[in-house]
Amino acid sequence: MTDASQTSQPTPVPHGATPVGAVRARWAWTAPEVWTERMLTALEQGVRGGRWYTLMDKVDALPTLRAAFARVKANRGAAGVDHVTVAMFEARLDANLTALAAALRDGTYRPQGIRRHWIPKGPRERRPLGMPTVRDRVVQTAVRLVLEPIFDVTFAPSSSGFRPGRGAKDALAHVDQLLRAGYGYVVDADLRAYFDTIPQAPLQALVASKISDGRVLTLVNAFLQQPIFEGLTQWRVEAGTPQGAVISPLLANLYLDPLDHAMAEAGFEMVRYADDFVILCRSAEDAARALDRVRRWTQTAGLQLHPEKTHLVDMQQPGGFDFLGYHFERSRRWPRQKSLQKLKDTVRRKTRRTNGRSLSFVIADVNRTLTGWLQYFKDSHGSFDGLDAWIRTRLRSLLRNRAGFNRAPQKDYQRWPNRFFTAQGLFSLAHAHAAARQSCVR
Repeated sequence: MTDASQTSQPTPVPHGATPVGAVRARWAWTAPEVWTERMLTALEQGVRGGRWYTLMDKVDALPTLRAAFARVKANRGAAGVDHVTVAMFEARLDANLTALAAALRDGTYRPQGIRRHWIPKGPRERRPLGMPTVRDRVVQTAVRLVLEPIFDVTFAPSSSGFRPGRGAKDALAHVDQLLRAGYGYVVDADLRAYFDTIPQAPLQALVASKISDGRVLTLVNAFLQQPIFEGLTQWRVEAGTPQGAVISPLLANLYLDPLDHAMAEAGFEMVRYADDFVILCRSAEDAARALDRVRRWTQTAGLQLHPEKTHLVDMQQPGGFDFLGYHFERSRRWPRQKSLQKLKDTVRRKTRRTNGRSLSFVIADVNRTLTGWLQYFKDSHGSFDGLDAWIRTRLRSLLRNRAGFNRAPQKDYQRWPNRFFTAQGLFSLAHAHAAARQSCVR
């Protein structure tokens, strides 16, 4: 007779087996509507031939399209050339998604044009932004949900921009770490009009190097060929990937990924966020060699370095470099001048003397801007007392105009002292920054 204690022993787990759910935990950011545990395991172990087949059935599946719409809705955004808003699309969501799935399945889906509009880039500059239709944003998001893990799994660690679980703070922390480790020579590089100049044929070849589903490749190509509408003018681009398109950041990362790996294999410490990157070196000679390698790679890749914005930096000398909104100089960093100017431009718009809103509304509106700005720049060195004083001056000017005091602006400080704005709940950048820095010290 067998001992009961022996029969209750669990079956031994084979050595090296992966616990159920462990792979999913490592890829928690992927869409469960698309990526099953089995697919994720294949993603980690590699697929036969290194290429993925039969992916279109994942793109056109209703659960994928529904998950894609949820992301489009969360990102909000305006209507495209068809004037259909997110709310209008959602009002007939089931019918719209069913129609999209059918069009994708039978090959009749065609992307519509992209509406181009302009957004401020500085006090006197603007940059173009494309706005695809809601239906196209849903399909592009579905494609990204399917393709992104396939490419991201082999992306270099030096890339942080537009990647799941990574962000600008990771890139900034990496730069800080290298500077502290003695990498005192920097290649400050700038790609000229990167998103608008990516050669499409080699980009499509990179996509095809891992994707063998011809229908998915045709879909990606169709997104690259979408016509651009600006007012009554229409044209098609022959290079680049549309800025504003959901799939563009993934494609832009994909095209620069070979550069990331080439620099790492050559022993260079490169930190990249989308098309912004710096290379940190221990000697001026290494920095010169790194810049030469980048120049040769960009020429081969059909890209251009901006001659006036690309240069070598010796961190022991005055000047420093700008990266992701910060200015780095010696062993410190603080908001770059353009970041400060952008903040001031925003505050100016919200504190115009002709503003008819109540003071409490204006302060609440300004506070939202200040808290978000500080959240990004709280790791700065120095003080923000000057910015606080400037913001209070803006508010005093608004109050003086409302009170009809056309003269003696020097008395504004007596009429509305600093404690008045503290009592009104105005957010103080200096106090919040000091508290954040003190918390970091602890």
